[in-house]
Amino acid sequence: MRRRVLRSPSWTASLTWKSAVFLTVMCCTLAALLGFLVHTAVTRQTVEQARDKTLSRLEVVTDAYEAGEPLPPGSGIDPPGLPASLRALASGGERGTLVADGPHRPGDPDGRSGPAMWAAGPADGRALATWTDYSHSARTIGGLDRAIVGSSLLAIAATLLVGLFAVGRVTRRLHQSARVARRISAGDLDARVRDPRTARPVRARDEVAIVAGALDTMASTLQRKLQTEQRFTADVAHELRTPLTGLSAAAELLPPGRPAELVRDRVGAMRALTEDLLEISRLDARTEQVDLAVHELAPLAERVVRASGTDTEVRVTGAARVETDRRRLERVIGNLVANAHRHGRPPVVLSVDGAVVSVTDHGPGFPAYLLDDGPQRFRTDGAGKGHGLGLTIALGQAEVIGARLDFGNPPGGGALARLTLPEYVSLDDGEGDRNPGGDGGPEGRDDPDGSTARAPHGP
Repeated sequence: MRRRVLRSPSWTASLTWKSAVFLTVMCCTLAALLGFLVHTAVTRQTVEQARDKTLSRLEVVTDAYEAGEPLPPGSGIDPPGLPASLRALASGGERGTLVADGPHRPGDPDGRSGPAMWAAGPADGRALATWTDYSHSARTIGGLDRAIVGSSLLAIAATLLVGLFAVGRVTRRLHQSARVARRISAGDLDARVRDPRTARPVRARDEVAIVAGALDTMASTLQRKLQTEQRFTADVAHELRTPLTGLSAAAELLPPGRPAELVRDRVGAMRALTEDLLEISRLDARTEQVDLAVHELAPLAERVVRASGTDTEVRVTGAARVETDRRRLERVIGNLVANAHRHGRPPVVLSVDGAVVSVTDHGPGFPAYLLDDGPQRFRTDGAGKGHGLGLTIALGQAEVIGARLDFGNPPGGGALARLTLPEYVSLDDGEGDRNPGGDGGPEGRDDPDGSTARAPHGP
């Protein structure tokens, strides 16, 4: 039987919670220690004062007893209420003091008065004892204890509030750094923490400011490197277009034959690669503008398959209208179909289910690195068969049109690429005009106030 492991709530792992527990424990420990020391010192001093007073009274009582004079009030020979331990001590010939209940007083319902300080000494084999009222001293010590507890609780609360405020400022700055790091990892290379403590070099910086400054420096360095690579890619692609155009024209002048076909084929491949590099550079620059319109998804996907000239089966299980950029969507679907035929095995099936387009094949499936980190430019697997730039472009164009592209390997084998588009919802409750062909997108229906109803786009 598998043993179940109890896990603490996630919020207990936060720095604020740990700091609160630490401050509370330390404050309680310090308050208990100081309270114990103060209580012990005051109690010892109070008891000593009461003992000295009672022993002085015992001297007076002893003198009166030895002189045969009447004993003063509050004293006697073996008085009732005398603690047994003190009685035995005095009977043995020694003197001693003890704080205990006082003797019986007339009118006391419980037969006892408040606490008293007893002093006893030997008197002909018996105990000569006297006592003084200790209730005032006991009340003083009790009041002191209550004051210690109250002030300790107040000090703990104040320290905890101040500590949480200070820790909260630190954790807020840490959370800000974490948010910026997540934005950078998502592709926002302009994100910066900009901690105020790093703006002025002469200002003292704490550890959080040092981390924030290091994160900003790393982001700036990464941004410069990526921008340099993007500019290099774009410049190379632009520079290659002119000689490739000349090579393409020269290849057309070659006499018919196998060499001419090989040259034209390689020049065409080079031109396609150059255009792909230019498209990637535009996607990296995040300057692409979308041309949104409403389209029927199923006819659009069927048209892409027909244009590809491949033997791809199309299955439509649900019709949907999407608001998207048709050219970019066709580019995404076309790249997915081409990749399935190039790296997979037939049959290749394109399925349309509502606003979801899926492309499956029956090949070896996507490599592990692609499933973990997504498509990578010019990355090849162990068999030497790379996915080139097609899936990278498909993923970039999907992000531009607000769609989500997922890759997976179904349990039955093969590869699965699923494109999820934002479904179009008409603001006129679905009574707007429809364009069955889906080529140009439907016109929005005019509302009574003269405005045109359009659905918001985006995922």
